[in-house]
Amino acid sequence: MNLQDTLSKYVKQAVKADFNIDLETVEFQATRKEFAGDITVVIFPMLRFIKGNPVQIGETIGQYLVKEVADVKAFNVVKGFLNVEINDSYYVSFFNGIKQDERFGLVQPNPGEKAIMVEYSSPNTNKPLHLGHIRNNLLGYSVAEILKASGKKVYKTQIINDRGIHICKSMLAWKRFGNGETPESTGLKGDKLVGNYYVKFDQEYKKEIETLVAQGETLEDAKKKAPILLEAQDMLLKWESGDEEVVALWEKMNNWVYDGFDITYKDLGVDFDTLYYESNTYLLGKEFVEQGLNSGVFHKEEDGSVWCDLTEEGLDKKIVQRADGTAVYMTQDIGTAIQRIKDFPDVGGMVYTVGNEQDYHFQVLFLILKKLGFEWAKNLYHLSYGMVDLPSGKMKSREGTVVDADDLIADMANTAEEISEELGKLDGYSEAEKKELYKIIGLGALKYYILKVDPKKRILFDPKESIDFQGNTGPFIQYTYARIQSILRKADVDTQVNLEAMTLHPKEKALLKQLQLFPEVVQNAADNFSPAIIANFTYDLVKEFNSFYQNVSILGADNENEKTLRIQLSNSVANTIKNGFQLLGIQVPERM
Repeated sequence: MNLQDTLSKYVKQAVKADFNIDLETVEFQATRKEFAGDITVVIFPMLRFIKGNPVQIGETIGQYLVKEVADVKAFNVVKGFLNVEINDSYYVSFFNGIKQDERFGLVQPNPGEKAIMVEYSSPNTNKPLHLGHIRNNLLGYSVAEILKASGKKVYKTQIINDRGIHICKSMLAWKRFGNGETPESTGLKGDKLVGNYYVKFDQEYKKEIETLVAQGETLEDAKKKAPILLEAQDMLLKWESGDEEVVALWEKMNNWVYDGFDITYKDLGVDFDTLYYESNTYLLGKEFVEQGLNSGVFHKEEDGSVWCDLTEEGLDKKIVQRADGTAVYMTQDIGTAIQRIKDFPDVGGMVYTVGNEQDYHFQVLFLILKKLGFEWAKNLYHLSYGMVDLPSGKMKSREGTVVDADDLIADMANTAEEISEELGKLDGYSEAEKKELYKIIGLGALKYYILKVDPKKRILFDPKESIDFQGNTGPFIQYTYARIQSILRKADVDTQVNLEAMTLHPKEKALLKQLQLFPEVVQNAADNFSPAIIANFTYDLVKEFNSFYQNVSILGADNENEKTLRIQLSNSVANTIKNGFQLLGIQVPERM
């Protein structure tokens, strides 16, 4: 039982004993620095049930806590806030209980609970991954790791959007203009080669539109009649009907892309437990469209297209199959969700990591699945996140104005190298060690900069700012971890020794109070699907450690007990930084 739970129990007992009220909840907050105390009970919410002066109510509860709770040393009441002081022995006892636990704050999965499937990445196979995909991957991977650390069984997955008109555009452009180019013949990663032809299609499409407009067509008609677009649409129909030549080209070009994606995922440090392909799941989606037609969930229009009417639920009508029988995104997503539950019956819920421009799509998808009768549909969650902007403006895939993921990863390592060389901190490192460290720092900077922001917020990403060695950045936290490792290498204290009751320095106590929050922070981050909660806790822990480091001597402590505590405390802080950063997918270097 943690401190809040213990105090909550006794506050309720005090209220029952003195006011004959059964209090359901007790509200706590951190004590403000200008007042004595370690934790504050907020009295104001109790006034709905207890008539009286909040100061007097606080005094009554405080006196009860001092009398009944051994760990409560003293209290003071400021207006409607009861500030409670906790004995040092409580924190020493807490620390003795967790200092040898390398997994402090991380919970093993409960075998009896339903699993959660987390979807992220889910790229199209017509272009390489870019900065927007990086936020998606980092966010989804981290949320999956946090959910695991909170005690959930987790499957990490993606749906690869490997079919559709956008894929056919790349295929057609390569067929027309590629002259047999391959990744091997060009030296390009497969995803980049295919992406170049997606851009090429758009360039040719625009030329044809200009020609048609010059011939007297309206702009809207020209967009529909451009021959290259009509040929791409015909290619899609051939693909869905199983045309051997089209399918063979599709398989060849998609395999190029998959090889390219695998390199990017490895460099980014993300992985998946299982993969789904739209080219498979759209077929199951079409089956359930047919079932939905028979059960009245869907209806067919005169042109043969199939729709779901959601107007009674305050939404719109949504197409689930085109008039020509081809599938839309909704068809595929229906099939994918159903297939996943078939494959993994222990899954009780799914998290979809997709940008906020798809908010309405997922609102509709979840409602359609409920209408189709799937009980698990109530446990679906859209992890909606804001876009990533650059100082230069918005990215556009069709025009080729995107920040390529591979280029960004390399640029981050190069920037880390430049700054590290300027600071001159790497004397004695071999060239290989330096290169590995630059990669760790660069990726850490990128990941932390993106993950420290609430997922719902839009990000303006500045690579240079992210690699600052001061402030709320990944390198600052990595450097603090490395500093602690340097201290520990010089120490000769047995970290197994248990300390008896002792008086704590205020900085030791403040650090222990921050450390104690970690298990609750992990659970809170899991409940809110927010790596930002982990990131900002870790930054606060590092700030608290640096204040401790600057105000007390660790290796030169006055006595052995103090020295032992401070070294052990430094070790636990480093371990918690490492655990917190692992949940964000960030490595910590032993030396910097």
